[in-house]
Amino acid sequence: MLKFVIVSSILVALGLSIELTFELPDNANQCFYEDLKKDVDTVFEFQVVTGGHYDVDLIIEDPNGKVLYKDTKKQYDSINFKAEVEGTYKACFSNEFSTFSHKIVYMDWQFGDQNALHAAVTQGAHAMTQLENYAVAIGDKLRTIDDYQTHHRLREATGRKRAEELNERVMIWSLGQSAVVVFIGIGQVFLLKSFFNDKRTRY
Repeated sequence: MLKFVIVSSILVALGLSIELTFELPDNANQCFYEDLKKDVDTVFEFQVVTGGHYDVDLIIEDPNGKVLYKDTKKQYDSINFKAEVEGTYKACFSNEFSTFSHKIVYMDWQFGDQNALHAAVTQGAHAMTQLENYAVAIGDKLRTIDDYQTHHRLREATGRKRAEELNERVMIWSLGQSAVVVFIGIGQVFLLKSFFNDKRTRY
């Protein structure tokens, strides 16, 4: 039982992740900070869920101000890097190029070696038992399932938002077409009425 608790603690300690969905207003710049130790593997993923043309600017800097990643007007991306120095790392999203479009952005910041669990356990004083092997396998499967569910939720949210926007445009177009048909019908009625009025005047 004690071995199982140790394995569970290592699972939590070695693989940490921060997931966040936030609103990025127009003409805004929003930054996030994370303290990382040296030689820690990091995966940073983001995706614009809704808003405008589904694009933002992103820049990632290390504690010394060195730019690790910089790109403009991206809808989604995945960045892998290793922390070269220990300190506070910064990721800044920018929507300053947009004058009226609010964005909903999802970010996932994973840090720590997800595969280091096997080495950490096998380097101990005992070999892994069958229960510990099952715990490791379950942890790997759960992380994979969580990633799949997150990406499916994001795609569903993006597709739903685009469908709602398309539905709104179709409704506006339909109302415009209906108004044009009604206007033409009224105009034809008045035009026919004017023909009869001219005949009466002649007689």
